[in-house]
Amino acid sequence: MTTRKLDTLQALELAEGVEIRLRVAGPMLRAGAYALDFGIRLVVMIAASLVLALSGIALGDRVARGMLLLAVFLLEWFYPMLFEAGKRGATPGKRAFGLRVVQVTGSPLTFGQAFVRNLMRWVDGMPWFTYGFGLASCLATRRFQRLGDLAAGTVVIYDRPPVMPLPATPPPIAPVPLPVGLTADETRALVLFRERAGLWSAPRREEIADQASALSGASGATGASRLMAMAHWVQVRKQAAAIPNRNHARSNNK
Repeated sequence: MTTRKLDTLQALELAEGVEIRLRVAGPMLRAGAYALDFGIRLVVMIAASLVLALSGIALGDRVARGMLLLAVFLLEWFYPMLFEAGKRGATPGKRAFGLRVVQVTGSPLTFGQAFVRNLMRWVDGMPWFTYGFGLASCLATRRFQRLGDLAAGTVVIYDRPPVMPLPATPPPIAPVPLPVGLTADETRALVLFRERAGLWSAPRREEIADQASALSGASGATGASRLMAMAHWVQVRKQAAAIPNRNHARSNNK
């Protein structure tokens, strides 16, 4: 049975047992960042062409033309590489769109990874600079990685995810006990569903709730309401268990 992708937030457990969460960026937003970077490079090249055209009077046309080709080479190869290997891990275009390139473990890029990633841009750009190979790779991989990302072990993530308020969702009339035991991760996901339910429209809330229809025993609006009732039951039990613990701690401190 296949499951649909609901969002791009992905959890990754490292070798040390630490869990990190990365919100990977899709190809459309990355295409916008690339277009902005291309515009910046184009402006720089036009300015360099004007300067070298004027310098050609003194240096000669061949020298000016050779310097222009060298400038194009350096700009195309080292513009993304130096920015992505830097402290911010992003070109100006990616920074404008709130993106960042990191290792798949969430660590900053090394210079070698940035070199390999951008070396593969020419393969990703095929055929005929349409970036068809890169787009196909992005759509075929779970973390939207192009071929350069796969070769370098990198991923593009949201560097500044929007901070959205979590409106209080009114609790259901009566809590509903869980029909089966859940793991800690499943219980956490259930509680998060109730806390974030107010951020979504009713169809979106029902779409997400349908993924847990085996637990709720229903689909649509009925399933969503039952999941929130179960989450409310979990929270009530947690709060009730926390009160004796606090009282016990106070008595020990006296």
